[in-house]
Amino acid sequence: MKHSYIYADNAATTAVSPKVLDAMLPYFTEQAGNPSSIYKHGRDAQKAIEISREKVAAVLGCTPTEIYFTSCGTESDNWAIRSVALRLGEKGKKHIITTAIEHHAVLHTCQYLEKQGFEVTYLPVNEDGFITAEQVSSAIRNDTALVTIMYANNEIGTIMPINKIAGICHERGVLFHTDAVQAIGNIPINVKEQGIDMLSLSGHKIHAPKGIGALYVRKGIPLPNLLFGGGQERGKRPGTENVPSIVALGEAITEACSDITGKARNVERLRNKIIDGIITIEGSRLNGSRENRLSGNANVSFLGVEGEALLLLLDLKGICASSGSACTSGSLDPSHVLLALGLPHEIAHGSLRITISEEITDDDADYIISSIRDAVGHLREMSPLWEEVVNGKEHTRKLLKFVSEIKTKS
Repeated sequence: MKHSYIYADNAATTAVSPKVLDAMLPYFTEQAGNPSSIYKHGRDAQKAIEISREKVAAVLGCTPTEIYFTSCGTESDNWAIRSVALRLGEKGKKHIITTAIEHHAVLHTCQYLEKQGFEVTYLPVNEDGFITAEQVSSAIRNDTALVTIMYANNEIGTIMPINKIAGICHERGVLFHTDAVQAIGNIPINVKEQGIDMLSLSGHKIHAPKGIGALYVRKGIPLPNLLFGGGQERGKRPGTENVPSIVALGEAITEACSDITGKARNVERLRNKIIDGIITIEGSRLNGSRENRLSGNANVSFLGVEGEALLLLLDLKGICASSGSACTSGSLDPSHVLLALGLPHEIAHGSLRITISEEITDDDADYIISSIRDAVGHLREMSPLWEEVVNGKEHTRKLLKFVSEIKTKS
């Protein structure tokens, strides 16, 4: 019997939750006033925006005036990084520190700044995708303007030691920004207690619609305009506000961040079940730390398998998953994150990312496991590389040895 549709790509995007949809719907119809208007419908819309701002601030542990609404995490990352570079670069601080496994919203912004005369240090990660606070400390210079390091990786789920990194930055007088798009709703965050200066988040990862995000900027940090044209977002990001989506974000972040630990418990159990069920496949490798990762993230590479072909077979079985980052799904290049872990191209090409939510069941997990095992077996029957593994070719023996050694450590 054909199994029902299973969505296991929540790190790419999430469905809008019923509660969030109910909250935003009135602002498309009977409460569709422009927030800049002085009549009641306009005032009500503006009030709804400020209530949502309060909700976001409450979750992050900051004040509402430190929250700016944006269109997405990418915009928030760009605004945070470029604003610091623009301001401090004029004072001779033209050095930025980040990691080799950041989202492209950060990496491409840093690459743009390099063309503008900035120097960027890309910290290497270990085989599990971690950096240390000591690495950050060693990289900080007198001309360092900003350290920007993601809270949790979007591909392998690695959770960085943000508290320690932020502490080092404060000791050295350097601003610290974190891309927390994957962390929000999965890890309790308090920007004041943790010493985070700037933080980016996105709504569509936590069951709000696509096209809404936010940027936290600590009070006292000057924030140059993103755009020019009006007085919205305290004059920093003018343009008529997307009221329905802003309302949705406030509702979604409140819902996502209530009882994070409790919701994660069962998700983590089923994630471990999936990992245990597929990591026994010969020539497989878990990418990232087994313990210190997001509760719903499982990223595994299969030697002798192309990730794109694996996704297509799983799609035929009704399973939605990902191979690498969703934002680069059209690329045939292996993931920059997996390459940064030290994976050879032949192994990085065969990656599969499963990201589950609290809606998954034990039956779903069993079906995912059996479907992956079947698909990997089918693809290897047609794989020249796997045929060389079976026949014991020298270069493939080295690849198999590499996978086995990493699996033992995991």
